[in-house]
Parts: sequence; C-alpha cells; structure tokens
Amino acid sequence: MDKSDIGLIGLAVMGENLVLNMESRGFQVSVFNRTTSVTEKFAANRAKGKKIVPTTTMEEFVDSLARPRKAQIMVKAGGPVDAVIGQLIPLLEPGDIIIDGGNSLWTDTQRREKALKEKGIHFFGVGVSGGEEGALKGPSIMPGGSKEGWEALAPIYTKIAAVAEGEACCRHMGPDGAGHYVKMVHNGIEYGDMQLICEAYAILKATIDPTAEEFHEIFAEWNRGDLDSFLIEITAKIFEKKDPETGQPLVDVILDKAGQKGTGRWTVSHATELGVPLSVIGSAVEARILSSIKDERVAASKELPAPETPAFTGDRTAFIAAVRDALYASKIISYAQGFVQLGAAGKLYNWDLNFGEIASIWRGGCIIRARFLNRITEAYRKDPHLKNLILDPYFRDIIGKTQANWRTAVQTAIAHGVAAPGFSAALAYYDSYRSERLPANLLQAQRDYFGAHTYERVDKPAGEFFHTEWFRAEGE
Repeated sequence: MDKSDIGLIGLAVMGENLVLNMESRGFQVSVFNRTTSVTEKFAANRAKGKKIVPTTTMEEFVDSLARPRKAQIMVKAGGPVDAVIGQLIPLLEPGDIIIDGGNSLWTDTQRREKALKEKGIHFFGVGVSGGEEGALKGPSIMPGGSKEGWEALAPIYTKIAAVAEGEACCRHMGPDGAGHYVKMVHNGIEYGDMQLICEAYAILKATIDPTAEEFHEIFAEWNRGDLDSFLIEITAKIFEKKDPETGQPLVDVILDKAGQKGTGRWTVSHATELGVPLSVIGSAVEARILSSIKDERVAASKELPAPETPAFTGDRTAFIAAVRDALYASKIISYAQGFVQLGAAGKLYNWDLNFGEIASIWRGGCIIRARFLNRITEAYRKDPHLKNLILDPYFRDIIGKTQANWRTAVQTAIAHGVAAPGFSAALAYYDSYRSERLPANLLQAQRDYFGAHTYERVDKPAGEFFHTEWFRAEGE
C-alpha cells in the first residue's frame, strides 16, 4: 500500500471530519486513536471505502506515513498533547513534522517548538476554526511554525481550507506560537461578537419586546446588509426553532448560564500584560462569568431596586435601526482592539504578522466570518502599518454615520436598566481614543500625592518628570 500523505491522531468529531475533508481533496490519510474501538468504528462506517488507513499502534501509524512524515494531533489541550508528542518523538526522524491542531496555549506551542527543533523535528501549532461543519467542508486554518515545514504542509492545508473571494482561507502566520495566538485572538473576537449580538437582543426585548418571529425577521434583515455574517445568520435561525416539549420558542426555555473554554480569558489576560485595551472582549468574558452565578442573580433581583422603566413610545423601525447601528459600530471597535493586540504580540515575539492576510483567512470557514472582513482586508492591504482600524477612512466614516444611533441605543439601555457592557465599553473606548485630553492628569497628581510617582508637564519636554511636595503648605 502507498504511504499516506498525512496522519491524524485523535478521532473525536473534529478529527474525523478533518480526515474526511483531507481524503475528499485527494489525500490518503492514516488515523490512530488511543481507544482502538473508536478507530475500528470510524473505519467501518464513515471511512469505509475511502483512502483512509486505520492503525492500531503508534508504530504502525508512523510507519504508514510518507516522508517527511506529517502527524497531526487532535486531542485535548495541555498534558494530553505532550503525552502524544512523547510517544511520537522516538519514532520520528529529523525533517518530520508534528502538528497540534487543537486550541493550545501559544506559550505551550513555543515551548514544544523549541524542544522539538533541537531534535530536528518541525512542530506546528495550527489554529483551526469553523466547528464540526467547517472541519468537514473547509475551515479557516492558521498555521504557525518554520518556513521549511510550511512548504511541506501548504499543499494539504491550502487545499482543505475554505475559499473566500477565490483565495484559500489559510496562510502561514509566522514562527512557533503565531498560529495558535492568532486563533486565540480570533476566539476572543468571537466572544465579543456573540456578546454584542446578545446585547442587541436584550435591548430590543426590554423596550419593544418583539416576538420570536419578529426577532427572526430583524436578524434576517440585518444579515442582508453590512452585518452579514455567520453569527447573525445562525441567530436569525435560532429564533425559528420551537421547543418540541413546550411549543415555545426554544431560545426562551434555554437557561441563561453561558459556558466558556478559556480562550477568551487567555486573550484578555495577555492583553493586560501587553498594556492593550481590550474592553469589548473583556466585557464579554465578564458577562459570561456573571451569567454563571444564576442563583445569586435571581436572589439579587428580588432585593436590588431597578429603575422605573418608561413604556416605549418612539418609532419601532427607527429604534431597531439604532440598535443595529450600535451593534455594527461596537463590532468595529472589537475587531480594532483585537488587531491592536495582534500587533503588540507580533512585536513582542518578532512574528511580523500580516493583518491583511489574517483578515482575509477569516472571511470564510471560521465562526467570525463576515462580509465586513473584506473591508478589513482592504484596509490593511492598503496600509499595513495602520495603527488602529478605526482610523481607516471607510471605518471612520461608518462610525461617523452610526455614532448618534449608537449613543441612543446605549442611553436607552441605561434608562431601562439593561446591562449592555459590550456596547458601553466599545463607546467608552471610542470616546477615550478620540480625546485629545483625558482626566489622567488628575490621576497622575493622585499617584504623585500618595506615592511620589512623579508626573510630566504639558509645558515641558516629554520625558522630563516632576514631583510636588503635596503635604507642604504653599510658602513653607
């Protein structure tokens, strides 16, 4: 039998679907799973009659691969990845490639890449976005690793990736942890997108209280315009689903406790270390945490006073448009913050990230795929050194046109006691970023007062620092 083009370890749903995707694009794929019965079941059902080679031992798996051997790991992040790498190392040769396709922490990827490089083995951290369907039909793929290793992987990954505007949604992100880092920020932006959509829903629910059918129409209409995206599309569909048990809209019987797997927290945590404002994604992570204390919130709702909420008397259509504009403007801010973080991380790790390429591979296959990513791609291809996305003329114009409605939506949320942390954080960031002077002058005075931390002056050269003896009365 011919040797396989690539092998995959870990046959959960994502792993199986990636294997089927690769095989459908003309590649022979070897597979291995720690539990042999899982491999046997896959071989007898979904893989039957296909160019998929089931193996029962790691030795058999490695021996079935063409050189340079390419082994992709799809197991739970952390210790399990290290365990599989430990099994592979004695069986591989210099020039072979190990790929981690899970959501690993980028620092783990850097550590693994460094250790394997000493053995002559290439290690790739590959971000894969698109869920189960994307894995099967074409995901967005974010590989990080050596240029030499990428030359061997590119013919496979560019062929199995989604396609947008005639381009494969797969580019080499850079060395070591670059791929996993870009995927992490992608997931953080995903957190922000989902939270902003939920806030639009909450504000409309508290004011004009649309029916599920009306919500479906609202989001379906938004999806036909600039907000066209996978997440808006599925949101519209969610409002169509009825609960077979009660006959109510299914969304209304789902408990309001959000889960999370950690990539959003990683994103926010590292943004703090980098000194990068990431307020929208941060508010999304906090909103999920607050949602999880359901019992405490129910008890608090019975004790804490709420504002008197006036009945809505305005133009429903105009207000829906205002909330739509607030969602769009806030979304732009969230992406702008995410790209600023990518820039800071790129400088820290010498990754030389290409923002235009990153935006281009997010246009198809991934969870945050959206029409406006074409505009982000254009913005960064036109000016690769753009300091902030909102400074691009196109996005600057959009915010100029939407900000009145954006403010109306936030004001209405406040008046009705509706928590809109994402909308509010995005607007506060915009107002801070466009401010020539912030109240940090008072903050520096406070720091100097209690801690002698010094301050700079507006009428002296930058970099000159001063201290005042605040406790001493004038003239003493």
